[in-house]
Amino acid sequence: MDFVFNFKELISAFIVLFAIIDISGSLPIFVDLQSKNRKFSAATASVYSLAILMIFFFVGDWILGLFNVDISSFAVAGSLVIFVVAVEMIFGVEIFKLDAPGGSATIVPIIFPLIAGPGAFTTLLSLKAEYHSFNIILALILNLIIVYAVLRNVNLISKIFGTGGIYVLRKFFGIILLAISVKLFMSNITHLLGN
Repeated sequence: MDFVFNFKELISAFIVLFAIIDISGSLPIFVDLQSKNRKFSAATASVYSLAILMIFFFVGDWILGLFNVDISSFAVAGSLVIFVVAVEMIFGVEIFKLDAPGGSATIVPIIFPLIAGPGAFTTLLSLKAEYHSFNIILALILNLIIVYAVLRNVNLISKIFGTGGIYVLRKFFGIILLAISVKLFMSNITHLLGN
């Protein structure tokens, strides 16, 4: 792993991961789970999500190698997934359905697919094609700290932001995510076409 700290990369990776995990946009789901008396542990959800995402971050390249897929190709595919997530956030449409099987509220749906879902997996490996690993890992840890804080204080945060505030945040980060997906697509498709 390359230990190269870059503040700009850290902030960029943080914003991308924050938008893709979309913890603020998931607040209504957490409130609904609480209203149905479905218990969940903020600490367990955060630690397990971090562990799952870190494992995928380090072995994801190896998994891609099994299928003979390079990181640039995966980044292009990832940019399309990020694009779809951004479209969902901006236009309020549902493309990815929350159709995971039942079980513990901590494991499903909080850890998977809300936090450590396909979007986060794809984004981590896509970011690897653009930024130093050290900055991505720092950004991921910072995001999971925020996830923990939100899960610990679901009712308080939903009262502070209100429905309108959460709506505006979701649209704002959707537009940022859309721009990032286009940048990721263009830089990696150019690299692939150049080979």
